[in-house]
Amino acid sequence: MPIIAHFPPTQNEIQDLTSRPNTTPSLTVCTVMPQIIWLYVNSLQPPPYSAPDATEINSWHPFEDRLAFDWAHYHFIELQSSARKINKGLDLWLAAKLKAGDNSPLPWSLPDDMYDTIDSIQEGAAPFTTIEFKYSGPVDDSSPKWMTQTYELCSRDSCKLLQNQLATTDFANQFDYKPYRQFDHQGDRVWSNLMSAEWAWNEADTVAQDPRTHGSMLVPVISGSDKTTVSVATGHQEYHPVYQSPGNLTNTARRGHGNSVLPVAFLPIPKKGMTVPDIVRCPDGHFRRVIYSLGPYIADYPEQVWIAGIVQGWCPKCEARPDNLDGDYKKTRRRRHERTDIIIQCFDPGTVWDKYGIRTDVVPFTHGFPRADIHVLLSPDLLHQLIKGTFKDHLVTWVNKFLHIRYGETRALERIHDIDRRISAVPAYAGLRRFSEGRNFEQWTGDDSKALMKVYITAIAGHVPPEMVQCIAAFMELCFIFRRNVISGTALSTAQGLLDRFHMLRQVFIDKGVRTSISLPRQHALPHYITSIPLFGSPNGLCSSITESKHIKAVKEPWRRSSRFRALVQMLRTIVRLEKLAALRRRFLRERLLIGTTASTYFADLNDSVSDERLNDVGPEDGPPTLSSISLAATPERRYPNRLHKLAVYIKEPEFPSALKTFIYTRRHPNREVPDDVDVHVHFTGKILVFHSAIARIYAPSDLCGAGGMYCQRIRCNPSWYGHPAQAGMLGMHIARIHLLFSFVDEDAGETIPCALVSWYLPASDERDPDTGMWSVKPEGTRIYHPVQIIPLKSVARGAHLLPKYGVGMIPEYITHTNALDEFEIYFVNPYIDHHCHEFLSD
Repeated sequence: MPIIAHFPPTQNEIQDLTSRPNTTPSLTVCTVMPQIIWLYVNSLQPPPYSAPDATEINSWHPFEDRLAFDWAHYHFIELQSSARKINKGLDLWLAAKLKAGDNSPLPWSLPDDMYDTIDSIQEGAAPFTTIEFKYSGPVDDSSPKWMTQTYELCSRDSCKLLQNQLATTDFANQFDYKPYRQFDHQGDRVWSNLMSAEWAWNEADTVAQDPRTHGSMLVPVISGSDKTTVSVATGHQEYHPVYQSPGNLTNTARRGHGNSVLPVAFLPIPKKGMTVPDIVRCPDGHFRRVIYSLGPYIADYPEQVWIAGIVQGWCPKCEARPDNLDGDYKKTRRRRHERTDIIIQCFDPGTVWDKYGIRTDVVPFTHGFPRADIHVLLSPDLLHQLIKGTFKDHLVTWVNKFLHIRYGETRALERIHDIDRRISAVPAYAGLRRFSEGRNFEQWTGDDSKALMKVYITAIAGHVPPEMVQCIAAFMELCFIFRRNVISGTALSTAQGLLDRFHMLRQVFIDKGVRTSISLPRQHALPHYITSIPLFGSPNGLCSSITESKHIKAVKEPWRRSSRFRALVQMLRTIVRLEKLAALRRRFLRERLLIGTTASTYFADLNDSVSDERLNDVGPEDGPPTLSSISLAATPERRYPNRLHKLAVYIKEPEFPSALKTFIYTRRHPNREVPDDVDVHVHFTGKILVFHSAIARIYAPSDLCGAGGMYCQRIRCNPSWYGHPAQAGMLGMHIARIHLLFSFVDEDAGETIPCALVSWYLPASDERDPDTGMWSVKPEGTRIYHPVQIIPLKSVARGAHLLPKYGVGMIPEYITHTNALDEFEIYFVNPYIDHHCHEFLSD
């Protein structure tokens, strides 16, 4: 597998490497707005937590003991067992007790008994209330169906839900108590979390000016709504959940798992706490006076149309006309509640509809809330506006349409098939979805679109005009800047230039007859990102993918566990039970009651052996943010010889012994030239351990990471995997292909040295490719001979992904993802494989 590494690696460079990117020093300026904190006995320590469920004699209450809690948690949350399976489990548990000579009763006789215990949990309780309503006006036989149907509105106390979220101690290090302004070491303004942006700063100033709320902590309430379908086969059963999240949480905490985003019915939300402070416990354990404000609202375009009360095709944030949305967007008037009210008062409904795109029969829900305007609060939506919208639904579709216009049906299908072949032949990479049939499949998901974005540009190069490739490349650069977790003022200026370039280059689709005009709401949303980022921070923490990911736990899984008859009530009951069990488990973990396995609680000599081997090649890494690091896998491979010369024969690398001795000599004598007869100067008789993979841990908050922003990636060197080369020469970094991962003991230093045997890739050009914007590399040496070198493992920065430079012809049928890295002379270094790599390779 290719990697990005220093060449040659020096000690200072290695130390510098571990801290990049996203670790530049920064200056944070906070508001001077005071906060009133309720302290315990005038101490800096928070008051002790009073568990609502625990009793003096039983810390596990309402459960009998740890076994009962673990059993309920395992069946209800982990296995999602049905009542029938829970009944079977209880029967087996009872049989095991009787066989052991214990005839004491179980905690529960029936599944309903276990459900009652879960329902009695007070920790994290926020029950739903269901209200039935129907149209009350006149109806007749010709009336539409909706006038006669009864509907259910399910909601719960959002203040109580916020209190539960704010009291979660897991968020103690991922919580901003005050708005702040952040600058990097060059004095450049930086936007990341919501509290680092102008909206929170200005909102805090407004709150501080009111004597009743002065000194209160601002808690923005981020909301989002999105319709979802749970069953296509049984008649498209749809639900419309609404979610909320405290805006004080960092983006990484909001995108992580847990109770950072929870379902709540928004329409009946009480205004308590918006004008009069509420007193709540915060993640650090202290009580504070807080004031709630409606914060950014997450929704896709159809949802935005309804909640903003506008006409389909118009922009919910400005008054740009639907036939020319991007005409002069920098001068277009922004929508506000006050202006909408004046327009409705001055004109008839028809004029208001046609000229201003406003519906007079729909009043935005924020109209009656203090300090709230839905036209301002609508947040950017990366998933539907950029990834699914502009990229997949627009650009990819337009490329295919161009091929049909340019080449006719038959030849167009041939070229589309070759594009699919190129996509399917992309070399494998950790975490990269492989499109075995190209991109021609019916059911698209957001993850499918994200995966296609990573490999699409090089697949179409040679089949479409260079202007189209450049257009999509400009959009990709713009998209990856907007998807960063931290966006600087310089990056925002770069984004503005890329946006202007994209608008200019997309004219090619009109010139080639693909479009007659381009006035699309989802593409028109892009200019609003330039103003929304300083207002709300990085869109990465306000994306609809956050709410969509919650559909699984909040809607789809509870629906599958229901009887399907009047499922909503059962689903809500399941959601509350899941939250209660999760909240209780967090308290047990905090109090260290869940150390070890269940059995080890009763038998102290039983140990819980957990393998360190990771199941996935990429994914979140738990824990606080740290410097980047890389380490070999926990277990070496046993089938390799452990002696130097035998291993060289086994791996068919005759230069391996000389390369190892050269490496040892440079370690022992860093200021000397390596002699030609290095074999005479270095004698090595130790054992060598071979590994098939290494784990790189990097700080990558823009990717799918843990709560602390850490991300892990497995770098493989396995004969059954096919590596691929990458780029060299950019930013002082070089690309290498790993042939062997191993470690040995330096007998002089008495130190175990993890290493990698690599061959290098050289820059194919001193400049980026003019069409794709990517760096290109070629393997050093010839197809038959590649010189090798040994480098210390700590000089490896991260994995690299290469895309073949396919050229203009059709690729042969024999080329697949397993051999593509051996069949081409030049490869592009893929900056879009993940967000960390894009920032890593940015100029």
